[in-house]
Amino acid sequence: MDPLGLVPHVIIFPFPAHGHVNSMLKLAHLLSLSNFHIIFLVTVDTHDRLLSHTDVLSRFGSEFQLQALPHEISMDVVNTRDGISMLYDSLNTFAKPFLREFIANSTVTCLIADGILSMAADVAQEINLPIIYFRTVSACSFWSYFCIPDLIQAGQLPLKGNAMDLTLMKVKGMEDFLRGRDLPSFCRASDLTSPDIRIVMTETRQTPRARGLILNTFEDLEGPILSHIRTVCPNVYTIGAVHALLKARLATKSTSSNSLWQEDESYLCWLDTQPPKSVIYVSFGSVAGLTKDELLEFWYGLVNSEQKFLWVMRPDLLIGQEKKYEIPIELDQGTKARGYMADWVPQEKVLAHRAIGGFLTHSGWNSTLESIVEGVPMICWPRFADQQINSRFVGGVWKMGLDIKDTCDRDIIAKSIRDLMEKRNGEFSQTTKHMATLAKRAVNEGGSSYVNLDRLIQDIRSMIPSFKQD
Repeated sequence: MDPLGLVPHVIIFPFPAHGHVNSMLKLAHLLSLSNFHIIFLVTVDTHDRLLSHTDVLSRFGSEFQLQALPHEISMDVVNTRDGISMLYDSLNTFAKPFLREFIANSTVTCLIADGILSMAADVAQEINLPIIYFRTVSACSFWSYFCIPDLIQAGQLPLKGNAMDLTLMKVKGMEDFLRGRDLPSFCRASDLTSPDIRIVMTETRQTPRARGLILNTFEDLEGPILSHIRTVCPNVYTIGAVHALLKARLATKSTSSNSLWQEDESYLCWLDTQPPKSVIYVSFGSVAGLTKDELLEFWYGLVNSEQKFLWVMRPDLLIGQEKKYEIPIELDQGTKARGYMADWVPQEKVLAHRAIGGFLTHSGWNSTLESIVEGVPMICWPRFADQQINSRFVGGVWKMGLDIKDTCDRDIIAKSIRDLMEKRNGEFSQTTKHMATLAKRAVNEGGSSYVNLDRLIQDIRSMIPSFKQD
């Protein structure tokens, strides 16, 4: 019980997608370690999957509440045409009044909302409730979103002709290397009135309304870009990598999973028998899918590279009509000889395994950070949203791997894998090892992320009305 209201009561409201929920749950865990009362808002389907596949309730204790949003809100619509705008319509129609009523009937110190949920800021503003945003993407991605109106004003969007490979000069801090093809995927739309680009652009530009901005990154990784972000959002809390910060605070080598999928542990016996740094791990995340042709190109590339591989073959990975097909005998034999397929795995645990020497990834930000923390070089094949710009920074700026965006050719894939695992392994390993050291320094006591989390905690405590502290 907290009769005097001395314990901060925080509502955390992530955008209803796996990657967003995952990193914001880790923030919730970090705040719960400081005895905060947490109410975590999720869709009904996410609520049920978290209870089925994780130990989230027992892990957080009695001061944590997993609260389902109205059943009309679901991520299922995202995979349909106009899915993003449909989801935002449902959030405004159903989540907004729900949030307003929920706060009215609760004791709430502040709201931490996903930075692309401006409807949450609308509610907070109406009732004078402090709000802090959490953007779950990289700083470089956030900044590129923020600068989209500048690109439009300069006539560099929409992309025309050969603009995919032209250097864009209107994103400060990226003038020397940002190309059209490195912008978020929705920037490729020929029509700038498309709902997706308008939603993300509008949502990002209203960020300064919040009292602060939490980013899952660290100063040594994205300091130059962060300096530009602070010109428009002065109060930035860099607390990344959040998963590593949580491990540091818990003083453990691993944390419990927040997976919305049933994890397959069968891979571990196979991985334990492989030599150090000999296996390339392959995963395209929780959302991205492959066509049959794309899947076969990657499969041939992996087998033809003659490297050992562990591939997460999600049950819904294949998109399109051809869900069943005959596997060519050479792929079947090559996989049996050097590969292992799993439905879904605990990724942090896999990347930390001594046998993993590389990561073929879709370049989602959680995956990128998890790879950086473990010092694992990457081959980046982005699909949408922030993934394009993450891959550009991994390959072109941080030099921690290869960016093969917009190609899907078995020969390029095989060559890239051999380069990463053999030919250029020393070069990439040196860079990733150095950044891994900086990442771990950031989350340990005295490090930038460690200090910023303490500052966030103190700032939230200061939001408790003064009459409750007397």
